[in-house]
Amino acid sequence: MSDKKKGLSSIVRKVLMALSGFFLMFFLLQHLSINMMSVVGEELFNDVSHFMGTNPVVQGLLQPVLIFAVIFHFVMGIVLEMQNRNARAVKYAMYKGSANANWMSRNMIYSGLVVLAFLALHFYDFWIPEIKIKYIDGDMTGLHDGSYRYYEELVHKFQDPVRVGLYIISFVFLALHLLHGFQSSFQSVGFSHRKYTPIIKKLGNVFAIAVPLGFVFIAIYHFIN
Repeated sequence: MSDKKKGLSSIVRKVLMALSGFFLMFFLLQHLSINMMSVVGEELFNDVSHFMGTNPVVQGLLQPVLIFAVIFHFVMGIVLEMQNRNARAVKYAMYKGSANANWMSRNMIYSGLVVLAFLALHFYDFWIPEIKIKYIDGDMTGLHDGSYRYYEELVHKFQDPVRVGLYIISFVFLALHLLHGFQSSFQSVGFSHRKYTPIIKKLGNVFAIAVPLGFVFIAIYHFIN
């Protein structure tokens, strides 16, 4: 493959990875909004969770797209990281660590792997049991002892201090990942402007801190209460 084709292929991969990143960031906001309802009220959280868990559009269309986006984003991240390392004629010859890039940009692959490990735990805690109950056991009612089970299941998971600690650590790494990934996604799709890029960077910093902090708050809230 010619250098021109290799360069074009790399650009396409970065754009696709950025687009999957945008989708996952939107999902984070949506997921945080629903989980925050568990702090507002049990009934509200149960009603919304049941709607999302039984809606055919969400389950049949959006959920498979989300799973694909997660897998694609992390696989593409590993591929791009390997390409970047192989592209260096002399590994780290002209690389001076933090003189050229901050910690987040240099370690995106590692923060991403921690987030991926967290997602595996999250799937184990919530998604796999939910799939078993609905599609293997055939129970689509969402009921347990006469009331919706979603709030009870959420609170039960956050009674374990080890699990809560793992969640908190994972969201710290998610924040580190987003601190670079948010702005990088805009840059990868070609959005770079002297006036607006600093605004995007500030917005990215707010997003990268506020969203993980919201999830941490939910975990600690239910652990304490």
